[in-house]
Amino acid sequence: MRHNKAVNHLGRKSGHRKALLANMASSLILHKRIITTEAKAKALKPYLEPLITKSKEDNTHSRRVVFSYLKDKNAVSELFRTIAPKIADRPGGYLRILHVGFRQGDAAEMALIEFVDFNEAALAAGDKKEAKKTTRRSRAKKAEAAPAEAPAAEAPAAEAPAEEAKAE
Repeated sequence: MRHNKAVNHLGRKSGHRKALLANMASSLILHKRIITTEAKAKALKPYLEPLITKSKEDNTHSRRVVFSYLKDKNAVSELFRTIAPKIADRPGGYLRILHVGFRQGDAAEMALIEFVDFNEAALAAGDKKEAKKTTRRSRAKKAEAAPAEAPAAEAPAAEAPAEEAKAE
């Protein structure tokens, strides 16, 4: 039984697993999105999100703590300079995992993991969706009803002079 064993060991010893997660986190920070297996993406998310939260406060201590996990000076500077200001107002949920299908060789489930605030295509599509409003009703019914109402409105006006002529 696997009671109280929530960590996915990814088939590796602890040192290998820590190095793998540190390298994947550094790559994700530098490239803003990576494609990996679904299990690795799910393991990376809880590893990296606390580090992103630490990066909101830019001081020497938080930089050293993050560096102790990532072990990559370029990734740490990228995290604190470009990513932290952009996600400063977000209260968690910095990463998104999207399923992209199966790997050709061994049919492993692949996933794309990316920063939520750095996907310009999704942000632009989100703005367009809000602007456009659609309906499930048919437009043909509205088009038929509009001309039918217009002659009905004109008919009483045409009948009024005819009634006046009869009265005379």
